Amino acid sequence: MTDLVTEVPAASGAPPRRLPVSALAWPVIGLAVAVGAWWAVTLIFPIQTFILPSPPKVAEAFGALRVELLRQTWNTTVAVLYGFGISVVVGTLLGAAIAAWRPFERMFQPLLVAFNAVPKVALAPLMLVWFGYGRTPVLAMAVMVAFFPVVLSTATGLTSTPADLAELTRSMDASRWQTFRTVRLPAALPQIFVGLKVGMPLAVIGVVVGEMQYGDGGLGMVIVQTSGQVDTASSFAAIGLLAVVSIVLYYLLVLAERLLLPWVRATTSVR
Repeated sequence: MTDLVTEVPAASGAPPRRLPVSALAWPVIGLAVAVGAWWAVTLIFPIQTFILPSPPKVAEAFGALRVELLRQTWNTTVAVLYGFGISVVVGTLLGAAIAAWRPFERMFQPLLVAFNAVPKVALAPLMLVWFGYGRTPVLAMAVMVAFFPVVLSTATGLTSTPADLAELTRSMDASRWQTFRTVRLPAALPQIFVGLKVGMPLAVIGVVVGEMQYGDGGLGMVIVQTSGQVDTASSFAAIGLLAVVSIVLYYLLVLAERLLLPWVRATTSVR
């Protein structure tokens, strides 16, 4: 049976796009299947609740700690947004410098690659020495984890300007700033958004790792505390909230990309 579809007007000269009516239903079905399989495992096999709680136990734990969990979810979300914002600023500036000046690329790109290859957990004791406990080391961990994809995508996008457009700007005697503003940056934005969409979940990971190590709040701290008390159901509730935060922030980026770059969907093929 084929999916019901509706025709969506497309740009002039382009074929109409087909929007599946079931686009929102499929994720719900997938979630239901995953939760159903999880629940079935806890019913069929004699698994202790402290090892793998059932979905009703997790829901019960969330209800008991709802106020605290939501408060810590807000703290984690704010930290993710701050850490991701710093990563975007630092990453785009470094990426633009790498794309604009070859000596800068040759001097610092190997160092950036080496720094990215270092497991950030190995820096956790040093972060504690440098910044102590609190939000500062949490933000620093998020930035260290998330900024490299932004650097790489920015540099790649800015150095991948179509040759015909670059030749056109030279023939029109455009300045470097005019070329950057009207050609290079718009052409690089799709690639930059790829790095942003990779970096956002990494920022969540960085914040949670920081909260587990030296945070004074957030869902990472909740997971450490509840798992230490063998309250696995509450830990699963916190993990579920982390998943919700990651999904919402990721799709907000997807929405921003569609609103800011409408020409990308109009000029690319539809699966």
